[in-house]
Amino acid sequence: MSTTNGSIAPGASRTTLAPPATNTTRPRSTGLIPTNNVTTKEGVTVRTRIDPTLTVDDVVRQLCVNLKVTEPSSNFALRDKDTDELVVNENLRKKIKNKANLKLVNSPNIEAAEIVQKLLVRDERTCKMALWSLKKFIREEKFAQEFLSHGGLAELAQIICTEHGNTLAYALEAMHNLMDLDYGWSTLDNTFVFKVVQILSSPNSLINVCRPATAILKKLVEADPMNAPGPLIASSSRAPPVAPPGSVYRYGFQIVFQQMRREKGSLETVVNRLGSADTAMILHSMMLINSLLSHVNDTEWDEFISELERLNVRKAVIRLMSSHNIDDLTSSILDFQANIVRVTYRKKSTLVEPEVEPLHESALEYIWHCSKVQEERDSDGEVLKWQKLGFLSENLVHEFQEVGELGLDCLRNFVADDPDLFSKVISEQLSRPVDRRCPIARASNEIVELLAEHWMIFAPAYSTSTTYQPFFLNFYRVHALATQFFLRMWNESGSAAGDFSRIVALARSQVKVALQRENMKPWHEVEHDFLDCEYRAVRDRQMQELEAEDDLLSKVPVRNLKEKITRESAEFVRQQRIQCLFQGAWFVNGIPTPANGPSRRPNGHWRFIRLDNGLKYLHYVDSAVQFAVRNGLEDLPERIEIAAITQIATGTCASPPNNLRDHLDLSPPSNLTPSPLSFSLLTATEGSLADQIASDQLRWADWTDGLNMLRRDSGHVTSDETAGYIKALTEIGLKIKLLDLSGEKVDIPSGLVAGPPPSNTDFFFSDLI
Repeated sequence: MSTTNGSIAPGASRTTLAPPATNTTRPRSTGLIPTNNVTTKEGVTVRTRIDPTLTVDDVVRQLCVNLKVTEPSSNFALRDKDTDELVVNENLRKKIKNKANLKLVNSPNIEAAEIVQKLLVRDERTCKMALWSLKKFIREEKFAQEFLSHGGLAELAQIICTEHGNTLAYALEAMHNLMDLDYGWSTLDNTFVFKVVQILSSPNSLINVCRPATAILKKLVEADPMNAPGPLIASSSRAPPVAPPGSVYRYGFQIVFQQMRREKGSLETVVNRLGSADTAMILHSMMLINSLLSHVNDTEWDEFISELERLNVRKAVIRLMSSHNIDDLTSSILDFQANIVRVTYRKKSTLVEPEVEPLHESALEYIWHCSKVQEERDSDGEVLKWQKLGFLSENLVHEFQEVGELGLDCLRNFVADDPDLFSKVISEQLSRPVDRRCPIARASNEIVELLAEHWMIFAPAYSTSTTYQPFFLNFYRVHALATQFFLRMWNESGSAAGDFSRIVALARSQVKVALQRENMKPWHEVEHDFLDCEYRAVRDRQMQELEAEDDLLSKVPVRNLKEKITRESAEFVRQQRIQCLFQGAWFVNGIPTPANGPSRRPNGHWRFIRLDNGLKYLHYVDSAVQFAVRNGLEDLPERIEIAAITQIATGTCASPPNNLRDHLDLSPPSNLTPSPLSFSLLTATEGSLADQIASDQLRWADWTDGLNMLRRDSGHVTSDETAGYIKALTEIGLKIKLLDLSGEKVDIPSGLVAGPPPSNTDFFFSDLI
């Protein structure tokens, strides 16, 4: 092979160089068209023709031979000159096809060794420049392995513990990027975790320091042993199982929360930053709170949830819902909403046991103290205490059985809103004849049941809401308003003990009216609907509703059955959505709107995407035309890591104009209109990983909801289609179960059992019969 005329001798190398171009000499033709320009470390640019069948190691070896480099070829690597992306076997063909400008640089092992040496020097300028390079290169697995093998993790952790300002910010970003790997950082100890908590909590920390510090804590929370791939090791004690030695899945909620306890005010700082003027800081804080909520263990559950409630985190999120400049936070806000559904469900499912749980005993003592009522004894000498507040018996475990700890919390909050009013109401009721008294405590519990039914607090794992629910996050205030409504309807209608169920029906009707259009309705209208409506108007409307609705569905056993079928329907739809991801689909590569930041430029008009069986990566291929993609992943050379996706944003990109479809190097116009069938896979730091447009509404719903259900911390769905499917499956299953019973007008037994969800989509309700 000749490096001057480009001729190739038999058996010569398959990487050919044309002579360097100058202003005075025109290179002689080689007869072969160069594929790429390669710039050497000395700044000389040569034109090359690279055989795409070669490995990257072979290409580098032949380049070194042709350029007469004396050092071993193992000391060098190729990078994209424009993006600094490392050229590896998986993307070599893509770089050749796109005629990417390449550069010959130090290999990852040389680069990693040099960066570690620069970190050891501790010179501020040298260290800062090394960290700037490190935070880019550490995402590459080859570089990361070399960096770890040279002891770089310990040096990086030491810098985080000692430096400040931009040097600290770069170090934290590098550590966060390193933690995208599932290995290599398991030696980070509690001292490091505590230092990151301190950095996050310090009022003097720069915003560019707080963002990566918050993201690191989120990574540590998610590195829970229960999230580890593969089998866990059983513990010899009652402690939960642990990950194998060396696994990074050894941290989790408990490790992080213990260190946050040590730094007073750290959780408060995270919640307060939801009011930051920096949208990225809000996003990182929301994601950390969601991770903590998703991974909190039983031991610290009460303490953590109580602390969040004390810090008014719900109020902070409601304020975000009402903002108009936080579209990129939508997914995180819906995740938080879904987490609060799980919290509410758990409270509702937790028995009230005052003899066992001190918090329950304390809440009941507070309620009794505020009532200002004295105990009495009946004719048989039995104590009459809780019945005077409206319970049916003195057995509080039984009285709160259906509403659990949630009912106790609601009653306590109702009392705490105005203790004097509560005392006055109880005194007024006790002054009436027994059969004319409004049972306040029973009414409170019944309102809890109605609200749980309205917001479908049935399942611990799913929320089918696709819109903001600020009134749900205000559960205790809505409960107080509805309880006051119940009391007012009782008084205005002159009700007696036998009318309790009738007033419950009125309350159910009013709850539906007051809480409709929740994502658009102002709070003052909710207050008006509960506090100012007239009894006659409510009764007339309810009578109209009863004409169109059988009261069978309001019976407790039927509501319990509906809860069970809702859970099964949600799980069935989740499996169906993820199955769509396994099958894969073609999408148009969209052009993101400016508001959604930078994205990665595709290599064709179309993209086929498929989820791997391990649920870890989305594999894809870009193409100018659609083609028949084989099963498996052979035709899909590129991939996106699921763990890197922080948000599935919708309505974010537009279809490329016809003049850009075959000319992806042209700049798109700035006035493109986003497609309603578009979605983007966003990260917290890198912008968009993919911008896709579905062919129709069904495919858009399948993929946006499938990806949301797949993500570790997400429990919400995006589309009305998926929420509608879950609702339809529930209603069909319930009606089939009730056909015979309602036809005979027999009582509904409490032991109805719904069958498992169907295993296919052909007859999706057959197993519910």
